[in-house]
Amino acid sequence: MGLLKGKRALISGGTSGLGKQIALTFAEQGAHVAILGTNVERAKEVTEKIQEVRESSDQKVWFETLDVSKKDQVNAAVDRLVGEWGGVDILVNCAGITRDKLFMKMDEEDWDRVMETNLKSVYNLSHALVRLMMKARHGKIINVGSVIGLTGNPGQVNYAASKLGMVGFTRSLAKELASRNINVNCIAPGFFETPMTQVLTDEQKEGILKKVPMGRLGDPKEIAHAAVFLASGMSDYITGQVLTVDGGMIA
Repeated sequence: MGLLKGKRALISGGTSGLGKQIALTFAEQGAHVAILGTNVERAKEVTEKIQEVRESSDQKVWFETLDVSKKDQVNAAVDRLVGEWGGVDILVNCAGITRDKLFMKMDEEDWDRVMETNLKSVYNLSHALVRLMMKARHGKIINVGSVIGLTGNPGQVNYAASKLGMVGFTRSLAKELASRNINVNCIAPGFFETPMTQVLTDEQKEGILKKVPMGRLGDPKEIAHAAVFLASGMSDYITGQVLTVDGGMIA
């Protein structure tokens, strides 16, 4: 039996990178999986893959393409999903972008777009679902941040600020919702084999690996396994925590 059998999961950023792998792994563990993204073709490809790997043909698969920084779009999508499924048990906030520049060259649009996609989307989706979770008296919210939010990094002031903001959001909301049996936790990935790191030069990758005691980039499945743990009953007494999955970078 899968660890998430029968659970209804909504994953933002579920069409690529870490979000895609989380969606696939949740399906393997028996969950009904809904994904949000910006690209229709990628969304269709991922939903087809989910149907291939899911534990049972009874598991539902759903997708919507939208801008997660727009609250009206998020509310409409969540209303449609809840109307079809009756509720959502697990929310994974994994949507994220980078617009890296040294701060002196960073314009307002670079700042705003990263904050809106990475952080405001967490507010939008959590706000759309939290009342339903409170009424059901159960739920799991998992925010996918980054070790960059904990350590900082030159050229990523906007990204680091958005990801550290996610930590404060997680810890505060966890305290608000704990009495309603709702867990809110954050995963802080290090550097993983994703489209974000595939564009790096060999020299850049070598520089990164020097900072990682394990000496390698992570496999997206390793983040997905952490997400399964936090989404499952195994973590029912864990809330308000930041789980770093980084090969020992900030140990």
